[in-house]
Amino acid sequence: MCYSYQNETIEKERYHAKRKKFASLPSRNHPYDKWKVLILRDLMPGTKRFGELKKSIGNVSQKVLTAQLRDMEEKGLVNRKVYAEVPPRVEYSLTELGKSLKPILDAMWNWGEEYKAQNV
Repeated sequence: MCYSYQNETIEKERYHAKRKKFASLPSRNHPYDKWKVLILRDLMPGTKRFGELKKSIGNVSQKVLTAQLRDMEEKGLVNRKVYAEVPPRVEYSLTELGKSLKPILDAMWNWGEEYKAQNV
């Protein structure tokens, strides 16, 4: 019984070590990551305030949008500028790293258009 418990503990440790390793990868696949592509798309033309971004993206909750923007800011894709005003004004724009994703987004757009033309 002790043996099986030790094996189970070892397996759990291996599982959690792998999980931790993959969780640190930038391409992890969370259900809310779908919004990041839309955020990138909508910030490509230039700076937007939070409300403008929320409207342009569509059906996304404030909580999810805020979490996505914070994550993208931490990863160096988005700049966040807060103005000391009442009410507070916050603007978002892409960093150079974020702007460097434009060719990838364009390629995804082109692929989608071609796919739609062939399959509709």
